[in-house]
Amino acid sequence: MDWIDLHTHSTASDGTFTPAELFASAVEVGLRAVALTDHDTVDGLAEFLDAGRGHPECEAVPGVELACTLCDREIHLIGLFIDRRSPALGAFLERCRRERARRNKDLFLKLRFLGYELSPEMPEFASRPLDAVGRPHFARALAARYGFASNQAVFDKLLGAGKPAWIPRKLPAPEEAIAAIHASGGVAVWAHPIQRDGRDRANLNRFCRKLAGWKLDGIEGYYSLFSARETELVTAAAAAHALALSGGSDFHGENTPLLVLGYGAGGLRVPLELLYQLKERRLRSHDDE
Repeated sequence: MDWIDLHTHSTASDGTFTPAELFASAVEVGLRAVALTDHDTVDGLAEFLDAGRGHPECEAVPGVELACTLCDREIHLIGLFIDRRSPALGAFLERCRRERARRNKDLFLKLRFLGYELSPEMPEFASRPLDAVGRPHFARALAARYGFASNQAVFDKLLGAGKPAWIPRKLPAPEEAIAAIHASGGVAVWAHPIQRDGRDRANLNRFCRKLAGWKLDGIEGYYSLFSARETELVTAAAAAHALALSGGSDFHGENTPLLVLGYGAGGLRVPLELLYQLKERRLRSHDDE
């Protein structure tokens, strides 16, 4: 059977593979399609799509991942098949980048207050603008200098939600993100809808109803950390709310060393059929607009 991966990250945001390296790796492991979905940026898509030319065996799907707030909870939406040159999407992403830069400045200050001296000139940050830096970059810098066992250990002690160095971002509403994705010609997918925080199952159908009302197209039913039962729950929710299914590894290279491109934590298999269903959804959604 043929497999795909519609959720990955590159050095354009918080991954460690360049966009070209990521596509080459997808070809190497035999994927039929791979989407680059960096956080709040499309800067890696030109290189990614260029790498995909001449490789009919693996489709390069342009994407983006956007963080939003719904009912006081952070959720992520993925745009697939987007036009990276869309003015509406570009304006939306510029707002996101300004807020990310603000958060990062505050995070440097908060870490210094807590006794952890980091600088934007350090190698983990110096090769990218401040608005492209994510918490994994801070985690790598802290792990390298302060004896943490792993990047995850940094999140567990400092950077995770509710931890001493946690600084929330002011995030847009989901309907704004969905509108920006649609304006770019893409489909909007709710990413990793189950995160095991004790509220996921109760929120799944409630949030699906709300998001479907704002013309959400799909939901990520296949994900690296999902059990078979969790995939079944999301699949049932998708059917109940007329949403397409998507799936991906959330690959970040060395920043998520246990997640393999296309295979997640080892058991992930996203069927090629979902790509065709998402394309059909895209045609239907945009014909109705």
